[in-house]
Amino acid sequence: MTFSVLARDERTGDLGVATQSKFLAVGAVVPSAAADTGAIATQALANGSFGARGLRLLAGGSSATETLAALLAEDERSDRRQVGIIDSTGMGAAHTGSGCTGWAGHLAGDGFVCVGNMLVGHGVLHAMADSLAATSTEPNLGIRLVTALQEAAEAGGDARGQQSAAVVIVRHEGGYGGHTDRWIDLRVDDHSQPIIELRRLLNLHRLYFERPNPDSLLKLNGDLADEVADALNRLDPLRGASDDLDALWRSLDGWAGRENLEERMILPGWIDPVVLGLLRERSIG
Repeated sequence: MTFSVLARDERTGDLGVATQSKFLAVGAVVPSAAADTGAIATQALANGSFGARGLRLLAGGSSATETLAALLAEDERSDRRQVGIIDSTGMGAAHTGSGCTGWAGHLAGDGFVCVGNMLVGHGVLHAMADSLAATSTEPNLGIRLVTALQEAAEAGGDARGQQSAAVVIVRHEGGYGGHTDRWIDLRVDDHSQPIIELRRLLNLHRLYFERPNPDSLLKLNGDLADEVADALNRLDPLRGASDDLDALWRSLDGWAGRENLEERMILPGWIDPVVLGLLRERSIG
């Protein structure tokens, strides 16, 4: 009753899992991941210990194949388990026990693993794999994985329907403020269209937490500085003259913090076009 896709972004080293199920809060059970280590999906009659134990094995130097073998060797119900693992090199391994409810199976390729049970057929897995190939130029691994879930659902998906979905992407110091590896960690626990809702949350995550490319920043001076000052004055009168660029940037930074855009304020005296667009929208509305 669950399908999942795991992948490694070869350009960034990001690792991730996305999953959907006719099951309450699938994100609390199926996905586990650690930066520079690996990602794991445990499902069917899920063994919830596989995530933490598998990541410890991967961190200790075991490959995805070796980790999978070790987990299954210690499990008396391995015939009812379904597991997908991808390690920090992009090597994938998967297991579908003979006792998993059909249609059940897995598919592994270069840098990805797809697993699913209680599906309408094998085409669901191929839809995910094809989606990953088609979105290879997309720089956000979360977008790629959630798109793959949507393609799987459109191919028939879970034979029982939809209820919950989740996506986890890890990168070194990728979490808020750089303090954890949890770059993206989003869940939809109970919803009639969980994948669509997950994409909405992912778009919000991109807005609030995706750090801009420094090359895209705009210098806060001249006509742009006047425009920003006018917009901020409409929202919250500035303390200081508009021609004081340091004061202007501090006011902008304060407004951005109140709007939860602080991750986009990366260089004093410069503004991210996304922040500028939202400032324009807020000041007009």
